[in-house]
Amino acid sequence: MLTASISFARTYDVTDYGARGDGRSDDARAIQAAIDRCSSDGGGSVVFPSGKTFLSGPLRMASNVDLHLSPNSTLLANPDESVYTESAFGANRGEGMMWLYGRDIENFSISGTGRIDGNAVAFMGAELDDSFELKPVTDFDPRPHVLTLVDARKVNISDVTIANSAYWTVHLVGCYDVAISHISLLNNLKVRNGDGIDVDHSRKVRITGCFIESGDDCICLKNRREYEQYGPCEDIVVTNCIMASRSCAVKIGSENMDRIARVLFDNCIITDSNRGIGIQNRDEGTVSDVTFSNITHDCHLYSDVWWGKSEPIYITSYPRARGNHKDAGWRFPKGATAGSCGAVSDIRFNNITATTENGIFIGCDSLGKVSDISFDNVKLTLKKMSDFDGGVYDRRPCEGEGFVNAPVYGIYAEKAAGVTVSDFNVRDAGFPAGRYAGEFNFIDCKDMKIKE
Repeated sequence: MLTASISFARTYDVTDYGARGDGRSDDARAIQAAIDRCSSDGGGSVVFPSGKTFLSGPLRMASNVDLHLSPNSTLLANPDESVYTESAFGANRGEGMMWLYGRDIENFSISGTGRIDGNAVAFMGAELDDSFELKPVTDFDPRPHVLTLVDARKVNISDVTIANSAYWTVHLVGCYDVAISHISLLNNLKVRNGDGIDVDHSRKVRITGCFIESGDDCICLKNRREYEQYGPCEDIVVTNCIMASRSCAVKIGSENMDRIARVLFDNCIITDSNRGIGIQNRDEGTVSDVTFSNITHDCHLYSDVWWGKSEPIYITSYPRARGNHKDAGWRFPKGATAGSCGAVSDIRFNNITATTENGIFIGCDSLGKVSDISFDNVKLTLKKMSDFDGGVYDRRPCEGEGFVNAPVYGIYAEKAAGVTVSDFNVRDAGFPAGRYAGEFNFIDCKDMKIKE
């Protein structure tokens, strides 16, 4: 007779290593000891028990570790700016520090139904009507990103609530084989730079069943120059997510010095956002082979603090603006004082509905830089939902004029090539008289095909 043997993963309760969980004492040393011991023993779960709040400074993640947040447990970022000293972008220290981070790790997970809280407001300036003031910085910004993983393989983040990031929330850099599922990512909608999930130079990434609210982009694909050694961003699938943003709920760019390709967004809902779906190419990298399907969203205008003018779909390639931004030296290739923008091609939109204060915008700096774009079964309902006047499309960040003043069209395009539109419908019932100018306005475009 054979008897089955059952093995249980080892658990490492952070309170056994001295963590108090009183929400006041910094438990970083104890939590780090539990993580390190778990990894050195060959792996297991580092457990944050229920009913406690664990205040902590920076923590280094490790291989073969499951960071488990039990129900009603909270891991809270220490509000003391001085404890955050390791840059999220290497030598570029102008775009935030790291709180939870890991480099060159594998088989790492975050699980449970507890909460990871970035304590965002503690790092902000005064609260304004539409945002928080950012504290003045020069070449060093102490605001912590919540989770930064660099060159991580086989990563699984599930079920937890991640909230109140002071900067980017989940940043995947050069990662491979990542699954993020059924998390609630709930940032303060007034916090600028508060991205949800940034997929940066990463491959084989799946994001599914998530609820994301972010002042800045909810899900963003990019290739930052600081991490150029990790290559393109490819093979990304996002499904069954609900998102809201004051900037752009789904964005590709603006940082892209490599290649973004083989991407699918499907079965998603975007609510109460400024811009819905955006491709914002501002560097020499390219964007190709991207499908957006079965997406419903509503967009309305917010102030100029946030990029976007209620465009439900936005496809652009313009050279990045030059200037004295705190990290301007990192925006262009080494030694360059100006940049260029790469091609955007083979982009498909299928079964899209939007209630919005503006139409679709397509634009680029030279004829055909944006090409081979298809719209099939796209339906727009124009509806006035804010007190802002509208009649503006937003090219920012770009060289030259950032805004295009024009009436609302179903599709407004400049210098695009090979755009195919079929089964396209615009309803303007109830939209202010004279604001809607027609279905299409194509300026200096070629090979535009309109099918009934």
